[in-house]
Amino acid sequence: MGRKKDRDLWIGLDLGGTKMLASLYGPDFKRIASAKKRTKGREGAEAGLQRIQALIRDVLAAGSVDAASLAGVGVACPGPLDLNKGIILEAPNLGWKQVPIRSVIEKQFACSAAILNDVDAGVYGEYRFGAGRKARCVLGVFPGTGIGGGCVYEGRLLRGRRTSCLELGHFPVVADGALCGCGRRGCLETVSSRLAIAAEAAKAAFRGEAPHLLSQGGTDLVNLRSNTLAASIMGGDAALEHIVRRAAFVLGRAIGGMVNLLAPDIVVLGGGLVEAMPDLYLEEAAKGAAETAMPAFDGQYAIRVAKLGDDAAVLGAAAWAEASMQAT
Repeated sequence: MGRKKDRDLWIGLDLGGTKMLASLYGPDFKRIASAKKRTKGREGAEAGLQRIQALIRDVLAAGSVDAASLAGVGVACPGPLDLNKGIILEAPNLGWKQVPIRSVIEKQFACSAAILNDVDAGVYGEYRFGAGRKARCVLGVFPGTGIGGGCVYEGRLLRGRRTSCLELGHFPVVADGALCGCGRRGCLETVSSRLAIAAEAAKAAFRGEAPHLLSQGGTDLVNLRSNTLAASIMGGDAALEHIVRRAAFVLGRAIGGMVNLLAPDIVVLGGGLVEAMPDLYLEEAAKGAAETAMPAFDGQYAIRVAKLGDDAAVLGAAAWAEASMQAT
């Protein structure tokens, strides 16, 4: 193997997308190697754990190191988690329930392991290495299919006694509003998620108000991705631009409420919608936040676009494994 066998290397895993991603980092968290495997839908927990172990071996091999060099593994996971026991309680898209992922990794690779929510991992990555670096309090807001939120407060992720918290997508914003997937009405996701935006955009396209979108994406929600929406706005679909700006503005109003609660130094905006339309989202989110944040907080916080992109969760998970090991 190419490196001495000091335990100074870290692996971050991200299980939150259509692919399992892994990156190997040195003690300075500079990336050494990466690997990925496509998820296979509802393949079951046992098969999933085997694929995760194989992915760890793949990234070690890609970096020309062995497991004896590994200090720890951090895993960014979707779905509800038992953070204390290191168990994925349920990952519906993967067909997993009660998966003891931390203990399996620790036993197989003889290193420490930590799990955390995938959005929390992204926020922690931005706190350590990206747009929120060195801030006292970082609030992360990630509008996508849903709306994820996370907060790092004085170096630690805010969390519940057993689970993650800051379900910003289910912040109530419209009294007796549209039904949300959580079963409540008027949640932020019913207005500002990509799914909500795509539904309104499809209506506009069907009515002939967004001709560019109709020609590029049609009215099928599956085809109305963030880049498609952005391209249609650039193509002159004013009705669509109005829809997206309203969604971003309402998101900003929710952010203003969180400013009143947490007094963050930095609010990091990330996710596909923001990556596709950063200037629009910064402008409208800032307007919305200014309407709801108390005047006393004027000038006390900044809203920034995330810097790390798809690397945020894997890098944040690896760094959180290190922080968790130091805290024990």
